[in-house]
Amino acid sequence: MKVLKSAVLLVALPAILIAIWWVATIGNTNYLVPTPGTLINAFFDTWFGARFQADMLPSIGRLLGGIAGSIIIGVALGLLVGSFRTLRQITEPILEFFRAVPPPVIVPLMGLILGITDEMKIAVIIFGSMWPILLNTIEGVRATDEVQRDTALSYGLSRADRLRYLILPAASPQIMAGIRQSLSIALILMVISEMTYSSSGLGFAIVQFQRNFAIPQMWSGILVLGLIGLALSLLFQFVERRILAWYHGLREVQRA
Repeated sequence: MKVLKSAVLLVALPAILIAIWWVATIGNTNYLVPTPGTLINAFFDTWFGARFQADMLPSIGRLLGGIAGSIIIGVALGLLVGSFRTLRQITEPILEFFRAVPPPVIVPLMGLILGITDEMKIAVIIFGSMWPILLNTIEGVRATDEVQRDTALSYGLSRADRLRYLILPAASPQIMAGIRQSLSIALILMVISEMTYSSSGLGFAIVQFQRNFAIPQMWSGILVLGLIGLALSLLFQFVERRILAWYHGLREVQRA
């Protein structure tokens, strides 16, 4: 029953919005705003054919590669910087500087340095999306309880054991919060990099549709991006509930 209620709540608002859209476009002659039926037909005709392999799969591959790279680099650097106060003080200005640089402006620079390659697009995604993970990891490590740190030291736990059994569990809620923020940034940067320097991918296809006035196909590309974002969010929630099961259970006990 609980699963059914969650499913109903998940689709209720989209269903209402689609119904409003359908009613508002009855008798519509404006080709810039397709009807739901036209958009659905364009969606299946466009993305369940040659473009699925030529554009959608390359984009998803770049996106997943960028997200994986940002998680690995962000968590590793965050654990390192957060564990040493002196290192944190030295790196704080440079981290704040690069965090403030809007990621889209580095796309031309990355294009010059790495060339027009998939590696360049993945590097753009990593550079822009790793900052929430990196900074949240640093703060999570810093917030580790000092009494627990001292207890671990007094029991002679090695640095690796302290990292595995104390620091990572303590920092994991903030790490997961940083990853959640990075997902939307990664999707945005994937599209921007493909719109700027690419001959394939969702961003490239949407620009081509727009230039050729293929309006239903352009809207269908935007729909694909929204569905990818929704899938990432649902997948993240699934993984987070299992990784942080102990944390959510503790919060439930505290609220009881």
